[in-house]
Amino acid sequence: MSAVSIAIAYHSGYGHTAQLATAVQTGAASVEGSEVHLLDVTALTDAQWALLDEADAIIFGSPTYMGTASGAFHVFAEATSKRWIRRTWQDKLAAGFTNSGSKSGDKLHTLQYFTILAAQHGMHWVNLDLPSGWNTSTSTEHENNRLGFYLGAGAATHIDQGIEAVHGADLSTATHLGRRVAEQALIYARGRAMTTQAA
Repeated sequence: MSAVSIAIAYHSGYGHTAQLATAVQTGAASVEGSEVHLLDVTALTDAQWALLDEADAIIFGSPTYMGTASGAFHVFAEATSKRWIRRTWQDKLAAGFTNSGSKSGDKLHTLQYFTILAAQHGMHWVNLDLPSGWNTSTSTEHENNRLGFYLGAGAATHIDQGIEAVHGADLSTATHLGRRVAEQALIYARGRAMTTQAA
């Protein structure tokens, strides 16, 4: 069968979330049979909107500002309403990742916001599928999912440092998310193809 298309639709205010988006891209691209597109939602061209419409899976990414996704991401989300009316994204897979300065930083709300956006479009949510790390006396902050999120990938980066400060475990977790979504997209596409052939 032909390759599946994975689109990463993200906004990054200071570059930290862009680092995570690149890690997600790396993970998705590591799965044979996947084509991955990294799309900054603040500068989408008509061709890039078309890539979103044609994608098998869309992974949403944004920093968490004031307890939710960034204003720029919200502008993008509102602009998807034409797709919502036409059900353009129905039955695509969806997933998400976010970053904030604090360990919690109300990132869960941003991930929940992504799930609601996906549900409104009739999409199917792919969770992180990683156990919580860094939660015993013998574990360390260098474990995947060190912040213990399950809906998607969460990262914490010191707000007074540059992009080099994005934690290695958070990047690894984001890479895992990208790989998982691409794997699930292939499974989903193959199942759909088999159903079509049987019909």
